[in-house]
Amino acid sequence: MIELLKTFVILYGGLFAITNPVGAVPVFLSVTHDLSWRERREIATKSAVTVVVTLIIFALIGQWIFRFFGSTTDAFAIAGGILLFRMAMEMLSGKLSSVKISRDDTEELDDETVTLEEVAVIPLAIPLISGPGAITTVMLYMANTNTMTERAVLILVILAIGMTVWATLCSANRIKRALGRVGIKVMTRMMGLILTSMAVQMIINGIKGAFGL
Repeated sequence: MIELLKTFVILYGGLFAITNPVGAVPVFLSVTHDLSWRERREIATKSAVTVVVTLIIFALIGQWIFRFFGSTTDAFAIAGGILLFRMAMEMLSGKLSSVKISRDDTEELDDETVTLEEVAVIPLAIPLISGPGAITTVMLYMANTNTMTERAVLILVILAIGMTVWATLCSANRIKRALGRVGIKVMTRMMGLILTSMAVQMIINGIKGAFGL
């Protein structure tokens, strides 16, 4: 039981650093500033549900994706580590990672023809929160599980991340007042530091597995 709890905490901490829901607060507020609290909660709920569904789907079908493309988990770990490292470097500078959201996504936020319900899914939930880094991570986590219990722990972690995303977005105004723009950037840098170590370790594990070290 203690081992499962430890695994849960480690997986949750890693996935929280990658999704970085606090970093999504400024974007969320920018597109919901003229909405009521009830409407904001609905957008937050849709975003959180989308994040959970996306991550669970990729976690479950990851092994078939590996088989279809003839890729090994070691090769995917190296590629994923490089991707996460790039994200981490941008987060360390306090910026919104371009791996997670592009210029086209940013322009979409200002497009009056796009409904807020659509923005809740793209680009807020995908790829801002559950982007390539998070998808890669859950696929690798699932590929490295050996028992149904470990798989269940990963699913619980994803559900916990979804609840965290929902709570964070619902409390976006309070978080912004408490942390401020500078505080959010500082927290983003902290998440970037954690993500850097995860990326390096992922690359090391991939190289060890690929070369049998």
